[in-house]
Amino acid sequence: MHVLMVAAENDALPNAKVGGVADVVRDCPKALVEKGLTVDVVIPDYGFHDLDRHSLGVVNVAFAGHMQQLEVWQLAHSQKGVRQLVISHWEFSRHHGAVYCNDEAGRPFATDASKFALFNAAVCEALLQGLICKPDVIHLHDWHSACVALLLKTDSRYNDFSTLFLAYTVHNLALQGIRPFKGDTSSLEAWFPSLGYDGQKLCDPRYPDCFNPMRTAINLVDKIHLVSPTYCQEVLKPSDPVNGFFGGEGLELDLQAAYQQGRVVGILNGCEYPGDELSDVSFAHLYQHAESALFQWMAKTSELDSAHYIAHQRVLKFKTQPFSGPLVTSVGRLTDQKVLLLCQPYDKALVLDELCQRLKQHDGYMIILGSGDTELEKVMTTVMARQDNLLFLKGYAHFVGEYLYHLGDLFLMPSSFEPCGISQMLAMRAGQPCLVHGVGGLRDTVQHLETGFSFNGESLTAQSYELITGFTEALALKNADPKKWQGICEQAKNARFSWQSVADGYLSYLYQ
Repeated sequence: MHVLMVAAENDALPNAKVGGVADVVRDCPKALVEKGLTVDVVIPDYGFHDLDRHSLGVVNVAFAGHMQQLEVWQLAHSQKGVRQLVISHWEFSRHHGAVYCNDEAGRPFATDASKFALFNAAVCEALLQGLICKPDVIHLHDWHSACVALLLKTDSRYNDFSTLFLAYTVHNLALQGIRPFKGDTSSLEAWFPSLGYDGQKLCDPRYPDCFNPMRTAINLVDKIHLVSPTYCQEVLKPSDPVNGFFGGEGLELDLQAAYQQGRVVGILNGCEYPGDELSDVSFAHLYQHAESALFQWMAKTSELDSAHYIAHQRVLKFKTQPFSGPLVTSVGRLTDQKVLLLCQPYDKALVLDELCQRLKQHDGYMIILGSGDTELEKVMTTVMARQDNLLFLKGYAHFVGEYLYHLGDLFLMPSSFEPCGISQMLAMRAGQPCLVHGVGGLRDTVQHLETGFSFNGESLTAQSYELITGFTEALALKNADPKKWQGICEQAKNARFSWQSVADGYLSYLYQ
């Protein structure tokens, strides 16, 4: 079986990772190859000029009223049998290597939607011209690849490919890439003015005059994959954000219909074992890498960012005045999905303040690594200024994250929803138990009082209370019963979520 994966991210290539989808697109193809499949992966070329590669040819694509010329490249060296492809065009690389762009208020996804629509059209044209070999299965990832399904199923130019088996993985239903049907330079009819389509299948349920790529793929593909069994059930229910539940995000009716048709499967993502081998797992190296990252971030602007300044002062404090108690860690993007509960009000401050105060009772401290939403970054910075046992590193640095996984005592992941999650698997792999909200993939990977700790709650207030309670109880257990704590650490380290089992699931349930 030959599979073509189409995605926006791929951590097999340098600087092509933003979130967990990059890990999936890097690791899962290797497991499929081990099962005897042939796998090609294609993403946009974000400026990979220094890679050893050769051209497969040029495609000319009618897009937005003009003929666009794009080049298809193959990397010279495959990754464990996986053929790596990129498609280059000035539109993909003009944002200084950034995978995604932030648009002005009122035009969400505008730049990225146009960019990925062009990329998708180039993939289809490369298939038509034979520059990309015709596969048995095309595996699309998230809304960024949805226009491949749209074009293959509705554009008569691709009639010979209309029966190709299409699998679609939803990594995060909260991001759907919604754009207008028309009336904007970044709209479906602006990109493909001659395309005939059924608007009832493509429109957003909440905004009928808008094109919804996520919904389009859900309605057109053969199989839909949610990245954990629990998340697969959650998305069949409507979201209720006021009470802290995030489910179908407006697409629950489409997913219910697909589920009844047998087109929806829930397969948990995997993790590689062993992970990165660190030569010296020490706090000295952690602080060295943290300082180095801070200096690099500071150097990007002429004005000193207060978050970086306070963080550097805090690193110096941690180095010279070490704590005797536990280290609580957190690594991930700063989004409402990840930190909404930490930012809830509690006793004239925030939940995060309360966690720091309770941690201080054990002479413990917390390190948070991540960036994302500007307002949430400000919240983290102001809490760091108030709590002297909190270090917030605003950015991402690979080795800082790896040291935090290995050196931390308790990993904090209180996501309001989590399709699968990778950070908890990486922490567990390193023997660090996690405190998680019992939703989505977190529920499927962390077993309370066996491999970690979990909490629940029927409202935001209840979830905030249960988070603080669970945090307090976990710290108390570590202090009062070291033997049981060590047992939890060992069970976390021995838990396995292998890509081999994921590949088996794909072959049995997703690719047929």
